[in-house]
Amino acid sequence: MTRLLTLILLSVALMSGQALAADLTVDLHTPTGAPVRDAVVTVTPAAGAAPPASTRLSGPFQMSQEKIQFHPFVLLVPVGATVTFPNLDKVRHHVYSFSAAKKFELKLFGQEDHRTVTFDKAGVVALGCNIHDRMLAYIFVADTPYAAVSDDQGRVLLRNLPDGAVVVKVWHPFLKGVGQTLSRPVTLKGAGQQAFTLDLRDPPASMSSMRGMGN
Repeated sequence: MTRLLTLILLSVALMSGQALAADLTVDLHTPTGAPVRDAVVTVTPAAGAAPPASTRLSGPFQMSQEKIQFHPFVLLVPVGATVTFPNLDKVRHHVYSFSAAKKFELKLFGQEDHRTVTFDKAGVVALGCNIHDRMLAYIFVADTPYAAVSDDQGRVLLRNLPDGAVVVKVWHPFLKGVGQTLSRPVTLKGAGQQAFTLDLRDPPASMSSMRGMGN
């Protein structure tokens, strides 16, 4: 009986180890073939809820103001994350958001001053500055731990995903369509690869030289 129980426990352990066995590479390009950076790719198991996002997305998280811009352009954080907003400029900033996921206002603060905000609801938070209209950035608050931001080559690599049916979503602030999001059901087993073509609208003229678009 003891031997049988040991074999059962070993089988369960092996199955648990195999449950997180898939790797997924996602390539993002515009219709002309240009890579799309600063897109958020999320993976959610189709059969049920994912583990808490905080188990894989770790901080510290920071959205700085420098050279009259936000850095980074897109910041990925888990639900419940606290983000620091340091001002590295010699001028004052007044950071705010009217987004449904988080409405807040950081009134005028100067160089080397730090403010913090906790993001307790999943969604996209668009940031602006009341003093400098050209400043724009986004905080993507994820409710899945399987998430990443695309690099300069328009690529995301997510490791140790759950095998089986999942939903892959791609979000970009300039993506045309409902919610600036593309969604695709995928079945994962081992290493896999997916490619998405993103039709982007033109960014604001003041952002033509910034990150956050294919070029």
